[in-house]
Amino acid sequence: MEKTVLIHTELIRLDQLLKLAGAVGTGGEAKEVVRAGNVLLNGAVCTERGRKVYPGDRVEFDGAVYLCAAKQ
Repeated sequence: MEKTVLIHTELIRLDQLLKLAGAVGTGGEAKEVVRAGNVLLNGAVCTERGRKVYPGDRVEFDGAVYLCAAKQ
């Protein structure tokens, strides 16, 4: 499954993106899945929950792909 996630700002933190996309229910859950190495950012494992994600970046988690895009 591939989903486009629209953001209203220049960037968003990885944990916030996961919450906004509905991939996790809480910030605590986002923190845990990122720390556990279960999230890919642009094809590489990312364990930094505060990592900046920009429009055009690709996040993969739990079999789903989230494409970050700027809201026009």
